Amino acid sequence: MRMNKQQHQQLIELLKELHLPMFREYHQEFAQKASADELGYEEYLYELAQRECEVRRANKIARLVKASKLPLEKTLQTFELDRMPLKIRRQVKVLCEGNFADRRENILAFGKPGSGKTHLLCGICHELARQGRQVYFATCDLIVQELLRAKQELILDKLLKKLSRYDVLMIDDFGYVKQNREEMEVLFTLLAHRYERGSVLLTSNLPFSKWEVIFKDPMTTAAAIDRLVHHSVIVELNVPSYRAEHARKRKDKEL
Repeated sequence: MRMNKQQHQQLIELLKELHLPMFREYHQEFAQKASADELGYEEYLYELAQRECEVRRANKIARLVKASKLPLEKTLQTFELDRMPLKIRRQVKVLCEGNFADRRENILAFGKPGSGKTHLLCGICHELARQGRQVYFATCDLIVQELLRAKQELILDKLLKKLSRYDVLMIDDFGYVKQNREEMEVLFTLLAHRYERGSVLLTSNLPFSKWEVIFKDPMTTAAAIDRLVHHSVIVELNVPSYRAEHARKRKDKEL
């Protein structure tokens, strides 16, 4: 028995009230398919519910990726993982499962410029966002300036609380810009506040032995390293620059 126009309109209003846009859009199409394929009521409902959940998951992932500020092009699909040693490939496979974020462990990626540190960690972050985790990406310079403005406006605690809501905080080019003492202090405050509250992912061209140029004195440097390393996975990308390799390949093709 088919619905009359009044009943159909009431159904649309009910689906709006229940916030089921895919039910509203596809219920007639799926009903025709169910009738043609002789599907039962539960099978018809299952098809609709599946479509609703698929779209909701896709929309949620899109929102999380947009909010993360991650570079959209830096995914694992565009990363040449086969250039990496077997050890790193195995590490990446495990890290993409996301259990380290549940344990609030950090990932510290070291290597020379062009080794792929940023791309690799961004790719892992994209995978975490697809799992429904909240991720935030910023360069070290930008996040330090954001923290410094918050301190000057007396809202640093508010900003730290906001950042603590993210499962994963990625800081790119850590120490690339040598901070003055005031900038160093807000950066250390962030790391101290984040300690054991959420994962930090960072990339750096500087080994730990040179971090005193960031934190200015041995005690603060040691305290910062201790907080990051206590629960961490260290990824060392001792590989040639892929940018240099690509430049050589382009030059060879032109010859």
